[in-house]
Amino acid sequence: MSSFFTSRLFFISLALVIIAATLPLYVSGYVLGLLTVAFYFGVFAMAWDLLFGFAGEVNFGPTFLIGVGAYAAGIVNAQFGWSVYLCIVLGALAAVIAGLVLALPALRVRGPYFGLTTLVAVLMLQNFIVVFADLTGGEIGLTIPDVISINAGTNYWIALGFMTISAAILYGLSQSPVGLVLQASGQDPVQAGALGFNIVKHKLAAFIVSAFFSGLSGALLVFYFGTASVGTVVDVAVGVNVIVSAVLGGRRTVLGAALGAIFLIVAGEFLRPTGELATFIVSAVALLVVLFFPGGFLGAALSREART
Repeated sequence: MSSFFTSRLFFISLALVIIAATLPLYVSGYVLGLLTVAFYFGVFAMAWDLLFGFAGEVNFGPTFLIGVGAYAAGIVNAQFGWSVYLCIVLGALAAVIAGLVLALPALRVRGPYFGLTTLVAVLMLQNFIVVFADLTGGEIGLTIPDVISINAGTNYWIALGFMTISAAILYGLSQSPVGLVLQASGQDPVQAGALGFNIVKHKLAAFIVSAFFSGLSGALLVFYFGTASVGTVVDVAVGVNVIVSAVLGGRRTVLGAALGAIFLIVAGEFLRPTGELATFIVSAVALLVVLFFPGGFLGAALSREART
């Protein structure tokens, strides 16, 4: 990990963060709002990459953890009027508990069954939101009384700071001995188990960490929007965007997942005037990256640097 602080990747990342921190001084509120959402999606993608890229568990339902954190925080604020930051913490804790309940049985199955389990969890959460509409707002959505801030610059800096800290923690974890065990178990669980590593315990830890950051980011996002709905935090299409973001940026890079999310959100928004063609263009780019650059944007760059 110490070599990272002398690598080209560290200095490029530092330069990008410094440049990003100055954007509120000379860009419009529209651009800041777009990047604020992109930063939260960046955390979604990084948390997903920790579980899939390193642990090798295909999670088709990242929005289950995101949705639990978002709705738990929003419901507590709407029902009891508790402070925003307390509700955000409670949302993250709710996501961890839900993730633990889901992971304990799900990690006992192998192959595609884990992914199907997480996907079913998303569908169950969607049905729960619709059935208990009096509590969750149903298909209309849950209106949240409070927001973090009404200032675009403040919201932007909070999102940037949160994504930067999350990236540092998740990347550090991925490069730690725990991350190496996860990577080994993802590539060859039988051999890793034969070496004496408790594969289930390490994957459970990765799932809990992923749940915490997903739930925390989901709670922050709804307090930025001022509302929670199935379409913004739970829908399967949102989960697909998270997965595509991580693949675009580079699987098993963590930092690349954030870049992929920012690219996907910004590209989709600027192509919006093209109508339905925007989805086609973004999907085509994602397909080309998967076919010709399996390591994603950052993965390809790191491989080129290593060869050099």
